[in-house]
Amino acid sequence: MSFHEAAPLARISVTVPISIVVPTYRECENIPHIFNRVRALRDSQNIEIELIFMDDKSNDGSVEAVAAIGEDWVRIVERNGERGLSPAVIDGFQLAQHPVLICMDCDLSHPPEAIPQMVLALASGQEFVLGSRYVKGGSTDDDWGFFRWLNSRIATLLAAPLTSARDPMSGFFALRKESFDHARDLSPVGYKIALELIVKCDVDNVAEVPIHFQDRMHGESKLTLKEQLNYLKHIRRLYIHRFANAMYFLQFMIVGASGVVVNLLTLSLLLWLGASDSVGLVGGIAVSVVSNFLLNRRFTFSYARDRNPWKQFVGFVSASGLGMAVNYSVALYLSKYALPDGQGSIYLAALAGIGSGMIFNFLGNRFVVFRKRFIKDNAKNI
Repeated sequence: MSFHEAAPLARISVTVPISIVVPTYRECENIPHIFNRVRALRDSQNIEIELIFMDDKSNDGSVEAVAAIGEDWVRIVERNGERGLSPAVIDGFQLAQHPVLICMDCDLSHPPEAIPQMVLALASGQEFVLGSRYVKGGSTDDDWGFFRWLNSRIATLLAAPLTSARDPMSGFFALRKESFDHARDLSPVGYKIALELIVKCDVDNVAEVPIHFQDRMHGESKLTLKEQLNYLKHIRRLYIHRFANAMYFLQFMIVGASGVVVNLLTLSLLLWLGASDSVGLVGGIAVSVVSNFLLNRRFTFSYARDRNPWKQFVGFVSASGLGMAVNYSVALYLSKYALPDGQGSIYLAALAGIGSGMIFNFLGNRFVVFRKRFIKDNAKNI
């Protein structure tokens, strides 16, 4: 036997039962094909497999397609709750009975043949394993268009602060059931459930197994503009979960900057209408305070927007007033007692005062006006 005809150096033997969860929506044409490939893997490797299709009420013959298979290790669950790939995967993982969980798409883009390598990575101590297009050995179909590639790359870049994985957008992944059971505050939006689990399961190490990502054979892609916008919403949620106070402060700063624009526009409008300078200044301040409150309530501290808005507004104005007092006091003290005499000292004092007042405003609003401790369920409102 020549070198090139030699037997493989090693074979992976999967000894643990696995549950494969496949979210579906109008994928009846693909169900028999993915079943055949999973069955081939099951028979060739002698793996105990549970195959669960989680269907979002497709009404396209998917239920009948699974019934026609007639295998007791294969089932389909028609979901009655919120539609979506991510909720379907979570529901499937909760129903799964085996210690290793696998998620894969039904469009034949993910190769079931890579599952033994993924299980091996878990057995080697990894907490989470991705079937990856972007590590060495991974690839995509040649007709995977430029804009689709660009969309994937941008989405991966946005996820970089959350994980060092090369392909966190992958819908093909594996983890232990016990890791999933320890996840808290799961609130996925859209279709990027792997990233949600990496963050919410507090995963420290992610392995990536190279795969060839094949374009779907049947059916239509579920990647729409709505799903892309949902991804941005999802990323914001995960940033807040991982970097809570830093993200709240950043959003507070952005809203504050928008308040400056609102103030100046209002001032300009009132002056154009013939108002006096004093009326224009007061009007600009008043409108910017209201706009800052509404934007902070809607975005920065959205977890608390189900509370009484009038009480929150009074608290917001009070915190802003105290912040201005802190601003003035710090600036006055520094200019009179701490900084050396000079033309630039007053500006340094003013900047320090502004910074102190802004931090005070943020802390007052974050921990008093929009405090979280009275919010029973805030994750879904973010």
